[in-house]
Amino acid sequence: MIRVLLVDDQDLVRIGLRTLIENEDGFEVAGEAADGLAAVDEAIRTRPDVVLMDIRMPGIDGLEATRRIVAEADLAGTRVIVLTTFERDEYVFEALHVGASGFLLKDTPPAHLLDAITTVVDGGALLAPSVTRTLIAEFVTAGRRVLTPHPQLDQLTARETEIVTLVAEGLNNHEIAQRLFLSPATARTHVSRAMIKLGARDRAQLVVFAFQSGLA
Repeated sequence: MIRVLLVDDQDLVRIGLRTLIENEDGFEVAGEAADGLAAVDEAIRTRPDVVLMDIRMPGIDGLEATRRIVAEADLAGTRVIVLTTFERDEYVFEALHVGASGFLLKDTPPAHLLDAITTVVDGGALLAPSVTRTLIAEFVTAGRRVLTPHPQLDQLTARETEIVTLVAEGLNNHEIAQRLFLSPATARTHVSRAMIKLGARDRAQLVVFAFQSGLA
């Protein structure tokens, strides 16, 4: 049973998410919160598998709430998915930086949202490709990034570096395999090795390292 904490300051959004999750086998709602502080408290109290986190909320925002949840030692097994309304959400990259396992747009089809929850529970990361490409374009054109290459970047092979770049574009293992004419299993192996070498806790942090190192 996958336990999900719902965090959004809009009652209707939480009601919709609750209805979706409660009507799906294998899922249950662990709790709800309407602001960031309550989200942290509820996460500590209920220890959910996944938190669906809104960004803009009263009190502390979803960004700070994510930071605090990820920092809690007792919540090491909890994953955060940021749900955002706009593709050009200036907080999305920072959310990944502080530890979110991915992000989705709020108009994501219900089946895809459920798949996303399962994906992060299984140790993956969910990155909406259209948002990823938008963020890359914004950071490159606006010059807002300060490049801080990962100290272990030179430990990657040329193929691993290439694959990390594709991960940062939002490609999944199957899409990477198609792009590079590899098997999905080989692509997955390269991604895993890159994560180990860079000390990335998940695929989302791999994207952050790619951005910071100038690979994306």
